Amino acid sequence: MTASFSPDALAALLERSAWFRSAPAAMRAELIEAGRVERLTAGERLFTRGDSDDGLYCVLDGLVRIGAASSGGKEALLAVIEPVNWFGEIALFDNRPRTHDAYAERDCALFHVPRAALAALLERTPAYWHAFGLLLTQKLRLAFDAIEEAALLPAAQRVARRLLLMAGGYGEAGAPRHILRVPQEDLAMMLALSRQTINQVLKQFETQGALKLRYAEIEIADPQKLATLAELSPPTV
Repeated sequence: MTASFSPDALAALLERSAWFRSAPAAMRAELIEAGRVERLTAGERLFTRGDSDDGLYCVLDGLVRIGAASSGGKEALLAVIEPVNWFGEIALFDNRPRTHDAYAERDCALFHVPRAALAALLERTPAYWHAFGLLLTQKLRLAFDAIEEAALLPAAQRVARRLLLMAGGYGEAGAPRHILRVPQEDLAMMLALSRQTINQVLKQFETQGALKLRYAEIEIADPQKLATLAELSPPTV
């Protein structure tokens, strides 16, 4: 474990995760004992689609991109994982290779619980599978929502909903953020929309007073107005 995170500081940081906070106290203590803090520099790859499962991760600082690339180099961006969100749980359940690529968007600190430690923990206490199942189903619900929105909602409404989801930490409890450090190009890839469409929608929202746009950054100026746009945006974009 690195010197920049004392045991108390690490525990306090992980407690900011709603999933971790709701897990049994003994399980939380065992995860902290079994894990270690690792660091990635911006652009460094954590794992690649097809790699063997090496355990579970939580972003402590920085951002991690989850996506895939075609043979021609075109990227599909699924999500940008922010503190303090966990990822990597799919392979824990099916013991199959990684489903996507993960690499550092910027310098990162990650909490890593190795696969062997997780297997031993679950062998000792099978009841803990339920807690990990809740982590998996939370992601599954988000994925189903994204599929439904892509099929049924206009672009403006999808953008508004994704911004609110990101501001709320993808369902993690805590105070919502008003500053989202996400380039418009990344937002376009996450929603499978063109960069031009994203720019038009965001400028429309800015004109309506819901957002303030800056370089690689979006400020939610009026969360209530953005929430209204998420529900009522007309299908004109």
